[in-house]
Amino acid sequence: MQSQLQTSGASRRGLMAAGAMVLAVAANAGGPAVAAPVRHAGSRGTGFATAKDGAQIFYKDWGAGQPIVFSHGWPLTSDDWDAQMMFFADHGYRVIAHDRRGHGRSSQTWGGNDMDTYADDVRAVVELLDLKDAIHIGHSTGGGEVTRYLARYPDRAAKGVIIGAIPPVMVKKDSNPEGTPIEVFDGYRKALLADRAQLYIDIPTGPFFGFNRPGAKVSQGLIDKWWLQGMMGSVKAHYDCIKVFSETDFTEDLKKIDLPVFVMHGDDDQVVPYKDAALKSAKLLPKPTLKIYPGYPHGMATTNADVINADILAFLKGQAVPGASQV
Repeated sequence: MQSQLQTSGASRRGLMAAGAMVLAVAANAGGPAVAAPVRHAGSRGTGFATAKDGAQIFYKDWGAGQPIVFSHGWPLTSDDWDAQMMFFADHGYRVIAHDRRGHGRSSQTWGGNDMDTYADDVRAVVELLDLKDAIHIGHSTGGGEVTRYLARYPDRAAKGVIIGAIPPVMVKKDSNPEGTPIEVFDGYRKALLADRAQLYIDIPTGPFFGFNRPGAKVSQGLIDKWWLQGMMGSVKAHYDCIKVFSETDFTEDLKKIDLPVFVMHGDDDQVVPYKDAALKSAKLLPKPTLKIYPGYPHGMATTNADVINADILAFLKGQAVPGASQV
C-alpha cells in the first residue's frame, strides 16, 4: 500500500512538473500561459453513425454554423484535421470529421474497403447529423472520397475543397501515361505486410511532410502523431486502401460535380505529383478554383496550416484567394 501511495505521489508530482514546463514554454514564447477559450455556440461531441452494412463510423461534431465535413488521408484518422477543426470552429463553422472504416476508431471491417462504400459511409454521417449546405474538404485519399461523394450525393452539399488529392487517377496506365508505376504501390503493399510499424515511421519521416528535404524543420511530434494514427487502424483496411487510392479513376466523377471546388496542391508533393493530379482535376471540374503552392509538401495542411486555412476561409466566404485561378 505504501509503495502504491509513493507511486501515486510521484505521478502527481510528475504531472505538476509537466504542467509547469508547459507554462514556462508558453511564457518564454511570448504567448499566454493559459490558452484563450474557443467560443463555440454548439455543445456536440463524438459519436458513431451506422453504415449500410452495420459498420460503425466514428465522428467528431464540434461548433455551430454552416457544416464542414473533413475526409482524411491514408492511413490516418480524423485527428489529422486538428489544425483545421480548431480554426474553422473558431470562425463560426460547425466542423465534422470522421474516421474512415478500418481507420482510427471506426469498425475494422473485412470488406467494404472501396471508394463507393467510403462515400456511402460519409452519407451515413451526413444523414444522421442532418447536415445541409455542407462544405466537404478532403486530403489525399480523402480528396478522392470527397470527389466520389459530391458526384453521388450533391443534394446536401454547397462546395468542395480537395488538398493534395488523388484524382483523377494515380496509377500509370494507357489512359494515364504520366501516372505513378504500379510497382511503387506494390512496394507499399510489400512494406505494409513486412513491417507496418516501420513503414508508418518512414513515410512521415521522409516524403509526407517533406522532412527529407535539405533545411527542412523536422518535427518528431508530427512523425509520432502520424505513426500513432496509422497504428490505430486495421492492416486489412490499410492494405486494401492502397489499391483504392492508386487505381480508382475519378475522371467521370469530376465532370459531374456542378459545385464550386477549390483544388489545392503543393508543387513539392512527393506522394501525389501535382501535374498528374491537381492540374488535370481542375480541367475536368465544371467550376474549379486552382492554386499550386511553391515548395509545399503533401502534408501541407499541417506544415503550412496558417496559409492553407486562410485560403480555404477566403474561398468559403466567396472572396478572392491570393494566387488562385479559375481554370
